[in-house]
Amino acid sequence: MSDRSPAPGFPTLSAPGIRDWIAHHVPAADFAGQRVLLIIPDNTRTAPLPALFAGLFETIAPVAQTLDVMVALGTHRAMPEADIAQLLGMSPADRAGRYARVKLLNHEWDNPAALHRLGWLDEAETAEISSGLMRERVPVDINRAILDYDLLLVCGPTFPHEVVGFSGGNKYFFPGIAGPEILNFFHWLGALITNYGIIGVKQTPVRAVVDKAAALIPVQRRCLSFVVKSADEVYGLAYGSPESAWSRAADLSGQVHITRKPKPFNTVLSCAPLMYDELWVAGKCMYKLEPVVADDGELIIYAPHLHEISLTHGAAIREVGYHVRDYFLKQWDRFTHIPRGVLAHSTHVRGVGSFENGIERPRVRVTLASQVPPAECAAINLGYRDPASIDVESFANREDEGVLLVRKAGEMLYRLESDPT
Repeated sequence: MSDRSPAPGFPTLSAPGIRDWIAHHVPAADFAGQRVLLIIPDNTRTAPLPALFAGLFETIAPVAQTLDVMVALGTHRAMPEADIAQLLGMSPADRAGRYARVKLLNHEWDNPAALHRLGWLDEAETAEISSGLMRERVPVDINRAILDYDLLLVCGPTFPHEVVGFSGGNKYFFPGIAGPEILNFFHWLGALITNYGIIGVKQTPVRAVVDKAAALIPVQRRCLSFVVKSADEVYGLAYGSPESAWSRAADLSGQVHITRKPKPFNTVLSCAPLMYDELWVAGKCMYKLEPVVADDGELIIYAPHLHEISLTHGAAIREVGYHVRDYFLKQWDRFTHIPRGVLAHSTHVRGVGSFENGIERPRVRVTLASQVPPAECAAINLGYRDPASIDVESFANREDEGVLLVRKAGEMLYRLESDPT
């Protein structure tokens, strides 16, 4: 069986090379005398943040007035300060010493007092961007802490992404440090297009929303985008405006983060890494593999460490369950009280399908093999497998039989060779 995958010999940089690249490509003059807020991902993204932060600190701290850090949580759970320090590679001694003046901040998406209204996207704009899929006036809110700084520096990875096409760039502002209205708006726009139709596509309506919202930010913006191979290595980095740095990173991600397969698989075992500790994020194990699952095939999210659907959104998810897009569209009055970001997550995990005459027909079967019990899986409209019953190695080397094993799912996108995107 052929397999058009990224070339294994693609060059990479490890920690010393990353720091050297920053020293030569990130101009200290950009930050001279500035109050700088560094915006980073949380611990649900693979990223060599210790090397990146060390390199940026060495370049920026000697010339900047201040350098603080905010975690772009979106709607994820806040991180304890000690966990943020660990994420950045700060030892306790360094935190108390050389990094003592660095503030470590969490975004607060659900605290209105922590948000600032930048403006609005009007109905004509949203209708044009979405090609008529949505027409509404949307408030654009962002964490008000940005107003305390002269320059915002995004430092985040770029991957194929289920809502926006490719992550990174201005996505670290929206939804990274944004308010709920703009977040819910464009997540539902992505759901209308579907994960299948948007993931791994560079220019999308959702990216246009994100960039238009970011243009309202009254503070200088810079971006260090990077494309990872592992937690310790990157394929490349790009520095500049969020739009230009992201564009170069997305081009590179499209080369190294998409694996092409010649035919679909009847069974996919999609293994969730430990950093996905809720189905809210482990759903990526479905998003990145949906395109290579055969019609009526089964995708198993194998996550024996996972106990939670979502601590933040669990009640809403349990109320609606996991369904295809048209299940919601054709019964919209039933679901208007549910945040559209939750509905979008639901449709992405369940995948494409139909809902006709009260009968839902998902294209693929989605099974959860975790600590979430069988009754709860049934209640949320997912299949159940006891993770203890699964021998991972029994799925290996069986692609000719229509069985695919992905040992670390959620970041690499799988597509068919026949797929035009």
